[in-house]
Amino acid sequence: MITLIFEAHSTTFDNEAELSSGHNDVDLSPLGLRQCVELRERYAGKKVDAVYTSDLQRAYKTGAIAFEGRHTPLFTDKRLRECDYGELTQQDAHMVKAQRLQRVDVPFPNGESYRQTSARMKAFLDELPARHKDGDVVMVIGHRATQYGLEHWILGKPLEEVVVAPWAWQPGWTYELKK
Repeated sequence: MITLIFEAHSTTFDNEAELSSGHNDVDLSPLGLRQCVELRERYAGKKVDAVYTSDLQRAYKTGAIAFEGRHTPLFTDKRLRECDYGELTQQDAHMVKAQRLQRVDVPFPNGESYRQTSARMKAFLDELPARHKDGDVVMVIGHRATQYGLEHWILGKPLEEVVVAPWAWQPGWTYELKK
């Protein structure tokens, strides 16, 4: 069994402006940079065998800063990206949130659906057991869609339930991935 820890990327300028970034490659805000240091402190001395992040800078910078100076390998993977909101990229986050349930199977205009983001996560999760041994601890730093995929594929929750469930930040979510 592989222990998989999900951490949300640190706060960005879009988060502070309440905009939905999607595939917009927005940078971390000063608050986000402080949160990276807090993440580093939270995992200091704890076993983490590998860190995987999306290829968007808000995720990989979170990992790079948090694990700076450690010998933990850090990998970026495009499949861990946030949902592509298409024409709604960088639009009001509340408006995008209101559409989540209807976007489970129907893509955002010129974007993708949560079923598509979940398929990306499935492909990623299917590869992990070949890369890691039983007992490994793997961290995934990503986005809301990344976690939706974890909740769906590892915990077996329907996407229709996951995308509308209340979400609040916490210091990591732990999942068990069977080999």
